[in-house]
Amino acid sequence: MAGNGPGTLSTHVLNTAEGIPAEGVRVELWRLDPEPAPLTSTVTNADGRCVDPLMPPGTFRAGRYELRFHVGDYFAARGIGPTPRFLDVVAINFGVADGVGHYHVPLACTPWSYSTYRGS
Repeated sequence: MAGNGPGTLSTHVLNTAEGIPAEGVRVELWRLDPEPAPLTSTVTNADGRCVDPLMPPGTFRAGRYELRFHVGDYFAARGIGPTPRFLDVVAINFGVADGVGHYHVPLACTPWSYSTYRGS
């Protein structure tokens, strides 16, 4: 496994039910190997983005990770979605191959669906 690299990890959240950035979504980053461990927790800003990289340069390394987006609380606060919640915490499990480069893992979501991709 590569050591600490110059890469970064970022994310943003879009509320596609209303066509707006999702402000106030709690986002957690977990490292999954060798054992699951929380690395950081933050909240999205008015643009639906995390102000700081989730893994800044010097902490970025190859391995398995999981982003946990607390979309259930977000949509409940907006009065949108079913009770009980169809989606609550959306977990995106992904791999970082080499500890270099920029990984951007956004979430587009509604109370009933979500999608993601590796962005730039």
